[in-house]
Amino acid sequence: MIDEVRGPADPGREAAVFERIEAFRRRKPRLLDEVVTRAHGAGGKASAALLEAVFLPAFAGEAGAAQTDAAVVPLPSGERIAFSTDSFVVKPLRFPGGSIGHLAVHGTVNDLAMMGASPLALSAAFVLEEGFEIAALREVVADMAEAAAAAGVSIVTGDTKVVDHGAADGLYISTSGIGIIPDGRDLSAHRVSDGDVVIVSGTIGDHGIAVMLARGDLALDADIVSDTAPLHELTACLMAAAPSTRWMRDATRGGLGTVCNELARDANLTVVLDERALPVRPAVRAACELLGIDPLYVANEGKLVAVVAPDEADAAVSALNGHPLGVDAARVGEIRTDPPGIVVLMTEFGGTRIVDMLVGDPLPRIC
Repeated sequence: MIDEVRGPADPGREAAVFERIEAFRRRKPRLLDEVVTRAHGAGGKASAALLEAVFLPAFAGEAGAAQTDAAVVPLPSGERIAFSTDSFVVKPLRFPGGSIGHLAVHGTVNDLAMMGASPLALSAAFVLEEGFEIAALREVVADMAEAAAAAGVSIVTGDTKVVDHGAADGLYISTSGIGIIPDGRDLSAHRVSDGDVVIVSGTIGDHGIAVMLARGDLALDADIVSDTAPLHELTACLMAAAPSTRWMRDATRGGLGTVCNELARDANLTVVLDERALPVRPAVRAACELLGIDPLYVANEGKLVAVVAPDEADAAVSALNGHPLGVDAARVGEIRTDPPGIVVLMTEFGGTRIVDMLVGDPLPRIC
């Protein structure tokens, strides 16, 4: 696909282009900051730098281990469980389509589902600010109970801490979860190969824009609702229709663009996206244009990205389209071998551009 848009052959020019691409691909985020900034929590380059410079050297048990949505833990019985943890600091606590309580359940359920696991149980820890209204806390807890019941999981343990007034912006929540991975299921970037198809389960950018508009700082009025939802039933539909599915992720912080960069890095392959195929609601696209934000980098809380075998791509999209959460699912790209480690976007105008990881934090505290 890339060959088709390069134009007339020019060996000297191509060599120079590939030299620049290779230099770009080998660049790794470096932690140059002396203090933590909001960008370190955005899921992009700054987050990767913090992870590689601080957390992985301290905690990684194996150099070069895959960075996935959940850890895979083998049990003595031979079974495998997926284990994930997440924290939620969204502002405001309630927004069109959901609340911090819904996110706290859906986020961890979805991390487990992206490993092909069936979610089993969650924990929940609350950091409460002194002065936070009990009535508001009851509402958030009711949202969590509702979301857990709808997802078929139980919240089985937890913890509560209270901090000084002004120290927690009301409420923060952390959840962890475990799920069972069926025998023989292996979803990994290392299984992705040349010719595989990239699928998105629906429109991108809904959640991030819904939260930003809910803050009321932008004086914009649009009918945009968060897509927050549990995805484990959708992944089950996908796996049934496309049992050779290679890899899955939910495109949360950093959006589709950052997730695809992580895939390209881990698989050492090229992700080629087709801008014309990307599903974006007109209202979201318009809001992004006004804000100067690329929808590729806007967070989602109810969309998955999957790489499937070419001969199963049509069945995969059809299966997703048949589920209420996947009616807008579409093929959005493919996997190539050259140049490895980058994401290329074929634009609506027939050209191409490199899609880098998210830089900075254009939409802070959206999850």
